[in-house]
Amino acid sequence: MEHLVRVQNERDRRTLAWLRGQVGDAAIVAAAQRCGGPLKPYLSAVCRTLGVTAPRFSGARRPAPSSTAEQSLATIRQILASRSGRRPSKPVAVQRG
Repeated sequence: MEHLVRVQNERDRRTLAWLRGQVGDAAIVAAAQRCGGPLKPYLSAVCRTLGVTAPRFSGARRPAPSSTAEQSLATIRQILASRSGRRPSKPVAVQRG
């Protein structure tokens, strides 16, 4: 189905999967063709053409912290601790890889 409509992110993929379950592939193909134009239509335009409103998916997925981010936070904590006169907490070992 991604060859018929624009799927730009994970939310679009989830919406397309939901839409396929609601109306079926044939209806999506027909709606995409009705949207016209030389380019693939946005998924939101296909939903409007079909007269459906995509659900709001609960719980945004949080990305896992990277080792670079963890190292940067540890450095910031050490700087802040030294400025406040406290001893910095024990640095956390971060594995890179």
